[in-house]
Amino acid sequence: MATSEGRLSLEIREIVEASENEEAFRVQGEVWGFSEADRVPHRLFTVNRLIGGLALGAFHETRMIGFCLAFPGVKELGRPYLHSHMAGVLPEYQNQGVGRRLKLAQRREALSRGFELIEWTFDPLEIRNAYFNIERLGAVIRRYKANAYGITTSRLHGSIPTDRLVAEWRLAGSRVNSILDAGVGVKKQVVREIAVPAEAGRLRTTDPARAVAMQTAVREEFEEAFQQGLTVVGYRLTETGGAYELSR
Repeated sequence: MATSEGRLSLEIREIVEASENEEAFRVQGEVWGFSEADRVPHRLFTVNRLIGGLALGAFHETRMIGFCLAFPGVKELGRPYLHSHMAGVLPEYQNQGVGRRLKLAQRREALSRGFELIEWTFDPLEIRNAYFNIERLGAVIRRYKANAYGITTSRLHGSIPTDRLVAEWRLAGSRVNSILDAGVGVKKQVVREIAVPAEAGRLRTTDPARAVAMQTAVREEFEEAFQQGLTVVGYRLTETGGAYELSR
């Protein structure tokens, strides 16, 4: 599917060729700085496609500049869904709308295959990702995973635990449709906010001890809120960083 939305002309298509699998393997290293041992092996892209998963590449002038990879899964009562394990864009092409176009293409293709839910994880200390996932895509959050992947070799993750929030993207839900169509969704009454300082993400690599202290405080707040049955329904940018908005 070709798209010229925004400033960059792209072709977004399913990754099917062995050479494209190898390109995605390379992109993982450039985006996250993973060692080869921490990357998804290129042959697993082929296996994933054979079992009903979905991998899409974003190509600019024949070069893969980003991709997203989702594995098929099954929820309670046998309901199928996709777990979007990776979505990344090369650093020189970031902040140009490529990531959003990849996620929207992922949504369209998932709906065409009968999926109604995509989930993924993201770092609660990453303000840009939080705003994008919640306010631009319409995901909601009800779960927190402490040190979900263990310590990794990624330069972006630093040397601290990989705590993650679990985003739920109800592909045909009214909230998602409203946000994608009108840019704003109807929010329930906010009963609690969880603030994250702007420097939290940067401190992972510059001051890991402070980053862990912030991470621990944020983790405790989320775990308490989710035990109370609250759901993240919004994200508000502030002068000092950002704040997750939760409702019942």
